[in-house]
Amino acid sequence: MRPRSALRNGCLLALALVLGACGKGGKPQNSAGGGHGGQPDRPTPVTTEQVRLRAWNDTVQALGNVKARESITVTAKVSEIVQSVHFESGDHVAAGQSLVTLSGKAQQAALAQAEATAKEAEQLYQRQTELAAQQLIARSALDTQRATRDATRARVEQMKADIGDRQVRAPFAGVLGIRQISPGSLVTPGTAIATLDDTERVYIDFPVPETLLARVAKGQRVEGTSAAYAGQRFEGTVATVDARIDPATRAVTVRADFANPGRLLRPGMLVQVTLSQPPRQALLVPEISVVQVGNDAYVYRLKPDATVERADVQIGARREGLAEIVDGLKIGDTIVVDGTGKLRAGSKVQAAGAQTREAGAPAGAARDGRNG
Repeated sequence: MRPRSALRNGCLLALALVLGACGKGGKPQNSAGGGHGGQPDRPTPVTTEQVRLRAWNDTVQALGNVKARESITVTAKVSEIVQSVHFESGDHVAAGQSLVTLSGKAQQAALAQAEATAKEAEQLYQRQTELAAQQLIARSALDTQRATRDATRARVEQMKADIGDRQVRAPFAGVLGIRQISPGSLVTPGTAIATLDDTERVYIDFPVPETLLARVAKGQRVEGTSAAYAGQRFEGTVATVDARIDPATRAVTVRADFANPGRLLRPGMLVQVTLSQPPRQALLVPEISVVQVGNDAYVYRLKPDATVERADVQIGARREGLAEIVDGLKIGDTIVVDGTGKLRAGSKVQAAGAQTREAGAPAGAARDGRNG
């Protein structure tokens, strides 16, 4: 049997533990606490901001293709042997500059013959004119000779044009592509000699959904960026909007005119374009204040009693750390910007540095509600 002293000491120890676990009034204290961080009555420090109208520029973004203002594949008009080539790949050429000379010996001989025939016909016509003035020949004979003379002149011009076709010239100033022929090559109509592009200025064609057609107008500013030139922006304006909408894609093609300093933009390049819209007023909030859970978005709105409530919102455009509120908030509402991950509806908050955020300062990416 256990001694009585040992039993009494055990009872006293148990009583001391129970008393230590109880608070005033004999009620046990909850060491885990009833709120966040074990301090249910202490407000959560947050940063807040008042919702107001700000200037906003809508944008339309798309991928566009660069096109030269003028672009052709240089070809010959006739079938002939290449006598000489007057350019190299990548040359800058002026309008009318000779690029290729084709062999034309037969045509030169035919031209000499035609010129001799024309000279003889002209001399005969002059003699008959004198005879007709003396009424020694019929007037009809002079008319016949005049027609013969005119025909020989036309033949000379035809032969000159035929010889001119043996000179392939640049129809406009531009940059030549890779040379495709060499002296001695046989070319025919349609044989590619080289490409020729006028890239002093370029066009960029890009699609715009028909739902945004009302936002596009001639003269609007367009910015373009290319992966080939990181960090460099190209400036342009809308030159024209296609008259038809593609029934397959339900989009309209917009053509923008771009300056091309240094001819950096080349035909066929892919460019990310941003079409700026006229400025308007919109309700904007820092994107970090928006909690995104699936397809739902909400913010925490501050109530007069320093607690917060959940306000479901509809988000419009997002850009540069800002989000447009289409529905769910009104001008003058105060929302929580930083610290949303520690809140739930009804939480008490303490605004630390309230109203200190700059109106246009980017606030980072939207939170998904899983962390603060």
